[in-house]
Amino acid sequence: MKVLIAEDDDRIAEPLSTTLERAGFIVDVEADGEVAWYRGDTEDFDTIILDLGLPTLDGLSVLKRWRSADRRSPVLVLTARGRWEEKVEAIEAGADDYVVKPFQMEEVLARVRAIVRRANGLASSRLQFGPYVLDSRQMQVTRDGVPVDLGPLELRLLLHLLHHRGQAISQIALADHLYDEAADRDPNAIEQLVARVRKRLGSRVIETRRGFGYVIPGAER
Repeated sequence: MKVLIAEDDDRIAEPLSTTLERAGFIVDVEADGEVAWYRGDTEDFDTIILDLGLPTLDGLSVLKRWRSADRRSPVLVLTARGRWEEKVEAIEAGADDYVVKPFQMEEVLARVRAIVRRANGLASSRLQFGPYVLDSRQMQVTRDGVPVDLGPLELRLLLHLLHHRGQAISQIALADHLYDEAADRDPNAIEQLVARVRKRLGSRVIETRRGFGYVIPGAER
């Protein structure tokens, strides 16, 4: 999953980025409000963490621009302000949740996972597909309670497809959500990644929709 952190305080942005990356997220960080607005307006993020006190363009204005342009990425607002009126204003502007500074990194991680699940209509962190269960908190696939050995990229691929279950996702879109921008991407990387998952879990777990991409079929929740 791909996350944008819009935060100008390195003391917050850096540990938050590290926490999310360790949890399996691909993280981009922007410190300027105008740049954060542009990236959120032109790129597809699974969630956005947005500080209200950004320079150039404040976070509330950024959020209002996104929502007025019908950009629907889930947004978690960070604020150092304690007044309840500002929290209400952020929610009414389209924020999905908020956290008041100072906060524990684990709390932000839990809230990010929760708003991503809600955005995709998922009630639980345990996602069943066929005989398998993917626990998105532990990032572990099991079958009948027995762990299946999968690497971090394979797990992120499954999680992204399960969050968009029934929807064919193109190789380009998958690469954008699975690999860091600085990564040297093999043009056949996604095809090879899907092949590895099929080898471990079976050929029917991920279907190929020619001309459209890859899909985990069904609508199980």
